[in-house]
Amino acid sequence: MYFRVIPRLDIKGPNLVKGIHLEGLRVLGKPERFARYYYEHGADELIYMDVVASLYERNGLLDIVRKTSKEIFIPLTVGGGLRTVDDIRVMLQAGADKVSLNTAAIGRPDLIREASRRFGSSTIVVSIEAKKRPDGSYEAYTDNGRVRTGIEVFGWAKRVEELGAGEILLTSIDREGTGQGFNLDLTSRVAQSISIPVIACGGAGRVEDMSTVLTLGKADAVCVASILHYDYIRNNYTEDDYSSEGNIEFLRSGQGFSRIQGAALEEIKTDLAMRNIPCRPIEKMSINA
Repeated sequence: MYFRVIPRLDIKGPNLVKGIHLEGLRVLGKPERFARYYYEHGADELIYMDVVASLYERNGLLDIVRKTSKEIFIPLTVGGGLRTVDDIRVMLQAGADKVSLNTAAIGRPDLIREASRRFGSSTIVVSIEAKKRPDGSYEAYTDNGRVRTGIEVFGWAKRVEELGAGEILLTSIDREGTGQGFNLDLTSRVAQSISIPVIACGGAGRVEDMSTVLTLGKADAVCVASILHYDYIRNNYTEDDYSSEGNIEFLRSGQGFSRIQGAALEEIKTDLAMRNIPCRPIEKMSINA
């Protein structure tokens, strides 16, 4: 068994963006460039997330997915704005290998059952965006962490498994984008309560955070964004015009967050190997450009 390292690319319009607690989105660049780079440097899978899909009630990534699937040959998960079985079918036909459901799954849980029966459980990922309540419990949110549901996370995770989902993408809203490390309490409790794989997301700030969540957090994979994006920008920045989409002051400044130590996929996988945590060797994933 290999533990997976999965870059996450949050997309608004044509651009890759990143925020903190899923808010305050900053433009970082063109997602195709980042995706290609991560593929060539050892990513096990990629996750594309349309972070404004809920505003328009549709996913706007079809063109990006079609282009990416022709150039990148690792599993691609696409989420955001997928409401129906037909939406899922169209995205899979465009080249996605898996889809991620959140808002639609909470609104109509039977969609998980219908989709897993139609396309196979390995194709259906349910995203759970979790935020800690004052009493120590966790509540599931929708619409990229903006809307409360009143649904308790651990019970929802069990139901998701019963309905046929193949894995869970578990994001800690409290930790997302902060670099403070993964929420080990949240991740381990979900992972130990179900039998399907759990992908931990939200909070990675340094290389050692990956091994910690895979061991103490009992996760099956890590989904990372800021730590990889900032390393990419530092080493591959090009002057492009992103002014048509969002806040570009962060990109212009050339600065990362002080809590986040940018790292390449090679560094992450080397650290995992040194700690005897099995991951797929980089040399088997690389290609010649």
